[in-house]
Amino acid sequence: MKQVNIKVALVGNPNAGKSTLFNDLTGLRQKTGNFPGVTVEKKSGTFRINAEEVSNVTLVDLPGTYSIYPKSKDETVVMDILANPKHPDFPDVVIVVADASNLQRNLLLFTEISDLGIPSVLALNMLDVAASMNLTVNAVQLAMQLNVPVVRINARTGEGVNNLKEAVRQVARSSNKRAMQYFYEPKGHEMELIEEVKGLYQLDNDYVALQYVCQHDNFSFLEQPVRAKLDTLIEKYGFDENNFLAEETVARYEKIKPIVSKAVKSEGASERPFWTRKLDSILLHQVWGYVIFALVLLLVFQAIFAWATFFSDWLDATAAQGIEWVKVTLPEGVLNDLITDGILAGIAGIIVFIPQIAILFALVSILEESGYMARVMVIMDKLMRRFGLNGRSVVPLISGVACAVPAIMTTRSISSRYERLLTILVTPLMSCSARLPIYTILIALIVPANEMVGIFSMQGLILFGLYFLGLVGALASAWLLSLFIPRKEPSYFMLEMPSYKLPRWRHVGFAMYESVKSFVLEAGKVIMAISIILWVLASYGPGDNMDVAEQQTIAAMPNASQEQIEAAVASIRLETSYAGEFGHFIEPVIKPLGYDWKIGIALLASFAAREVFVGTMATIYSISGDSEDVPTVKQRLVQERNPDTGGQMFTPAVCYSLLMFYVFAMMCMSTIAVVYRETHGWKWPLIQLAYLTVLAYVSAFAAYQLLS
Repeated sequence: MKQVNIKVALVGNPNAGKSTLFNDLTGLRQKTGNFPGVTVEKKSGTFRINAEEVSNVTLVDLPGTYSIYPKSKDETVVMDILANPKHPDFPDVVIVVADASNLQRNLLLFTEISDLGIPSVLALNMLDVAASMNLTVNAVQLAMQLNVPVVRINARTGEGVNNLKEAVRQVARSSNKRAMQYFYEPKGHEMELIEEVKGLYQLDNDYVALQYVCQHDNFSFLEQPVRAKLDTLIEKYGFDENNFLAEETVARYEKIKPIVSKAVKSEGASERPFWTRKLDSILLHQVWGYVIFALVLLLVFQAIFAWATFFSDWLDATAAQGIEWVKVTLPEGVLNDLITDGILAGIAGIIVFIPQIAILFALVSILEESGYMARVMVIMDKLMRRFGLNGRSVVPLISGVACAVPAIMTTRSISSRYERLLTILVTPLMSCSARLPIYTILIALIVPANEMVGIFSMQGLILFGLYFLGLVGALASAWLLSLFIPRKEPSYFMLEMPSYKLPRWRHVGFAMYESVKSFVLEAGKVIMAISIILWVLASYGPGDNMDVAEQQTIAAMPNASQEQIEAAVASIRLETSYAGEFGHFIEPVIKPLGYDWKIGIALLASFAAREVFVGTMATIYSISGDSEDVPTVKQRLVQERNPDTGGQMFTPAVCYSLLMFYVFAMMCMSTIAVVYRETHGWKWPLIQLAYLTVLAYVSAFAAYQLLS
């Protein structure tokens, strides 16, 4: 059977169902990365079409946009690919996803894509929403007028997706190029300019030539001399880009209106569904909207503890038993110690938090799929403006609850450079999933699981408070920074709200799977590297210091049991190791926060990634031997003694101090790297690192001094 490889691009307006269709077509066959040559995140996946030939399709999900003329950084990717046949992601076919309930506006993007001359398929989505608005869309009539295949789909249920696959196959294998139908026809001097551009750059499409004129500064594939030549041509023909864009848009809508009037029939008053209007009157209320949002967040954090505790405890105990089995099974020696006390102890300190991560991402996915997140952006816009931000800043801030790195990348959707910079600088204050292991283990140390405040768990309330504190810190920092960063352009916020929908559980499952996989694999790589380095530093020391300290310890304990001697020797060897020496070196700086040298080692290690803190503590206490008979990470921390007082090390004062430190600290090298990449220099990352470190230190100091 013959095999054919097809490359397909997926484009569409925001909230048209493009991402849902992408997930449905590709399932788990997805990967993320960056588009070649730029830092914009790229989602791609594969699917197969089986007919008389096997078609292997690579699907690239392009950023959502209302038009091919970009208004934000990530939207520039669309034309950077579609205007360049040499681009590795240039498609054989474009699927344009259109919201059938607002067809006229969605067809603007379709007509622009069509004029580029790339074979296209129009996927009509949200027909159920159109039906609830008393609108009937005739796909056959639309296909006849647009001269392209038009497929009725429901991306949420998968209805029509097989027909869409077949349409893609037929368009891709068709050797007869369809008769070119321009929806915008150039006139006057535009034609002369187009002909000269086509001749200079060997182009065969009028509209692509126009895009060379209008968007050449956005095209990464054009060298500077080419851009300068195009500027010369613009001046030669007196081409006014702003007037052209206005005239083009008007001309397109004049072509689109009669098409829509023939294909779309209204059977009555066309308005938003009753329940959408009813819910919006409550969820967008100037008072109740905020109250409900706060309650939703509170319930999310309650669920993280209530639903995840059993699974986390089981994973913790199972990991401890597994490590003990490996320790007993492998021959004694350096390799055994490295694997069990180093690598496995560190990794065990992070996998126990998989249930919390999965539940967090699942609940956030449900809120997004239901359409509620768009309402949050609207109600938060007024509040955000008081701090120098706008409603679009909500998306990066909420995304920061998952991970600051992609959250900072989503700021490209903010058109104002000023608001984008402010959002980048404060997004790391939102408590990401990497902080969740630290929060949950420390909260569990100081608050019993059965302690309740009314119907709410005290643990969940404290977790909610930490996330809320991060939000308050982000807004306050944005306001403070706005006093020093000059605003150079006006701000505006436009958003089309989607209708409410029941979440598609398959997609929620995808979100859980992808988040857990990313968390475990990415954190696992860092933890494994840090654990190996830490084990080496903790197992070896300068000169013969460790051996001398061991002999002195044994000599000082003539009447102790063998078990006590072994624990004491392990502890003193760690203290005189390279790691111990360095921990003691920085101890004077962190002592006012209530931390000892062991916590200091974990703090420094967690600069690679915050989640390393728990794994590092597990590794240190495995090596120290202080808790030989205590298997789980939590129990190791409970058993740790303060060398000065002899009491418990992790007192409420120390735990709250650590919580304050990690709420505000910039403990993530990946975040620093992405801020450098997005701001094109070291100025803002260093400012960000400095002010967040000072804020974290002062907050932790205040917490410890007040509570101790």
